[in-house]
Amino acid sequence: MIEKTALNSGWTLSCNDTAMPGLPAAIPATVPGCVHLDLLANRLIPDPYIDVNEITNDWIGKTDWTYRCSFEAMPGDGRVQELVFDGLDTVAVISLNGEEIGRTFNMHRTYRFDVSALLKAGANELTVTFRSAYAYGAEMEKHYGYRPNNYPGPGNLMRKMACNFGWDWGPTLVTVGLWKPVRLESWHRARLAETRVSATLAGGDGLVKVHARLARHGDKRPLRLVAEIGGVTTTVAIRPDEDAVSFELALPSPQLWWPHHLGAQPLYPMAVRLIDDASDDVLDSYQRELGFRSLRLDTSADEHGSAFTFVINDVPLFICGANWIPDDCFPSRVTAKRYAARIEEAKAANIHMLRVWGGGIFEADEFYEACDRAGMLVWQDFLFACAAYPEEEPLRSEVEAEVRDNVVRLMPHASLVLWNGNNENIWGFDEWGWRPIIKAGESWGLGYYLDLLPKLCAELDPDRPYYPGSPYSGSMEIEPNADRHGCKHIWDVWNDVGYEIYRNYIPRFCSEFGWQAPAAWATIEESVHDAPLTPQSNGVFHHQKATEGNDKLIRGLSGHLPEPRTMDDWHFATQLNQARAIRFGVEHMRSHRNICKGAVVWQFNDCWPVTSWAALDSAGRRKPLWYALKAAYDPRLLTIQPRGSGLAAVAVNERTLFWRAKIGGKRMKLDGTVLAEFEFWRLLCDRFEAKEFPLPEDIVTADLPKDEVIVVQMLDRRAFHYFVEDIELALPAPRLTVDVVGIDGGYEVKVTAQNFLKDLCLMVDRLDPEAVVDTMLVTLLPGESHVFTVRTARAIEAGDIVVGTVLRSANDLVVGSR
Repeated sequence: MIEKTALNSGWTLSCNDTAMPGLPAAIPATVPGCVHLDLLANRLIPDPYIDVNEITNDWIGKTDWTYRCSFEAMPGDGRVQELVFDGLDTVAVISLNGEEIGRTFNMHRTYRFDVSALLKAGANELTVTFRSAYAYGAEMEKHYGYRPNNYPGPGNLMRKMACNFGWDWGPTLVTVGLWKPVRLESWHRARLAETRVSATLAGGDGLVKVHARLARHGDKRPLRLVAEIGGVTTTVAIRPDEDAVSFELALPSPQLWWPHHLGAQPLYPMAVRLIDDASDDVLDSYQRELGFRSLRLDTSADEHGSAFTFVINDVPLFICGANWIPDDCFPSRVTAKRYAARIEEAKAANIHMLRVWGGGIFEADEFYEACDRAGMLVWQDFLFACAAYPEEEPLRSEVEAEVRDNVVRLMPHASLVLWNGNNENIWGFDEWGWRPIIKAGESWGLGYYLDLLPKLCAELDPDRPYYPGSPYSGSMEIEPNADRHGCKHIWDVWNDVGYEIYRNYIPRFCSEFGWQAPAAWATIEESVHDAPLTPQSNGVFHHQKATEGNDKLIRGLSGHLPEPRTMDDWHFATQLNQARAIRFGVEHMRSHRNICKGAVVWQFNDCWPVTSWAALDSAGRRKPLWYALKAAYDPRLLTIQPRGSGLAAVAVNERTLFWRAKIGGKRMKLDGTVLAEFEFWRLLCDRFEAKEFPLPEDIVTADLPKDEVIVVQMLDRRAFHYFVEDIELALPAPRLTVDVVGIDGGYEVKVTAQNFLKDLCLMVDRLDPEAVVDTMLVTLLPGESHVFTVRTARAIEAGDIVVGTVLRSANDLVVGSR
């Protein structure tokens, strides 16, 4: 059997720039990790996430560094000895006992070096010297020539996490280091050099396809592979002259794997063992958990243009999704527990797809394993984003190697449903002014997206769809961000116009759209120490990376909410506006389910404390947007939408059972006076359907628009429609009572409205940074009550629930501006 010795301890780190003052000759280093974390742990730099400390750390990415460790070994028994690096960031020279054994240029690959001839009995010295990514990038620009890049740094000229160099939500923290584990592997006779496994359906049976490639050493001899899953065992003989085999296993009638909103996620452990025929020794093994489901991406032409529909187990889905970025600027800090917690937060928000965005990384195995268990679909970008990429050597070979590595690694996962070629690069070439910059005959990445990547996917993972880009319309003959074809990004909303413009679009699938807001108040207080805190104070402003971001936040309030006068009001008003904007867009798209088959909001998570498009901030705290997504992505949604010259209540049903219930509603004054009402005995909305119910004329026609609201109810789902925006709406000063009752693990906070309260939010992090509340954005009619459930270890009393600070609503924003 392969012997694996972890080499993750005993490392030291040295700065190769002798001109840097105040640095020790060597410091302890943590592997997996990076230089920033080691310097931080040794108190040699300030935390780059705090205040404006990011800018004091620029020198780190412009410096060369060396990691060293000593390890014991016992070579000489005829076994192959290989050093394996799961991840090196990025440009490195590796030496063992003073001899160079290899050079690396790619953060996204695994590297393996045969060191059998260099390894000594006793102590061995291993060094990894990293070159500055900036210095290497400058060299590559001379080699390739300039290529357009929407963001700073040379990320498009090397294979490194692009957002390391800064993004409109991320800092410039250019990392260096051994960011994944290191080990020494010792083996003899043979090992599994590559094992490709896919699980699909063939009729009602599960079909497992296995392709195994061997590395051999010494005398070649007969071997066998034994594969087992679900009580089914297959043995395949491997002749001495064979180094690769392919075979299939059929599992009768497996339980189907489903996205979490539709069914269960049964996973079947699979094991493959490589055995020496003569001795029966197990030489190597491979284990995975497999789920069985069918999958296709329907891009066929139809009366609306051409579709972009994910079909799982023959069910065409409407995708309720969010984009996923690296969860930390220093990815080695993201543990399996943190992955699982974030994915559970996405699931709790009724999200069932995460798109792993192309400016980051291929996530660790634990991310995809957690998605398999949670029923969370994964759209995986290849790592190209917002830039033109050279297709010449040496970059082309690095791209091919990383794609082979990661496709083989990730293809067993049932959650993974799409390989996507790039993020916004075809759109950038077509519409962002790249054409005149890129000289005739120069490459910019198209050959990757239309040739190399689809060929590799077809060779390695033919049972999973590949799509060239996001956005892309299915053909270079159609502009890439079309409404009627493929997948679309909507960014004029937020950048240029108000969120009401979402209704101008009915895309076939929207894979990016978003609206900004600051992080939770507790997160801001933990990361920024300005006195006083203001939107423009140094720290707060530094943690806003979008161009004119704060200006867009205020401009986005125009016509909807009053311009805030205080920091508290700025914080709440912009968070509320973010939640409303995205809920508005999602409900619009879902109401057109017959045309649009997906909404993937930008973005779910953050990598550091920042004003951004995220629903969950970097501390894992829920912003109001999280609660808006939970409501807008509810598998049973009731919404009121314009249809023709009137309004319709639209029931949207993503459940497996039809939704049939009485629907009723009323037009009423804000004080509760009913002006008109209706009731329809039973509205039937079938599964996977959006059903429209035109509202009666006396419901949709207001006598006094500033003082009226439409309320429609279907079972426990309720929808509101206002005739004017909040700045014109006659919202009263909030009158309410608060009762607090202790429960196991926290409190129930009961709020009873004495008048109309719109979008009530309990900002529990103001009471306890660790507290979590179950609901937000609650609208109450006069006399109604709502109970907020708060999880906290701190004592809370009714007097702590201060209206206008802890308990917020649109009412206090509007009344406070009058």
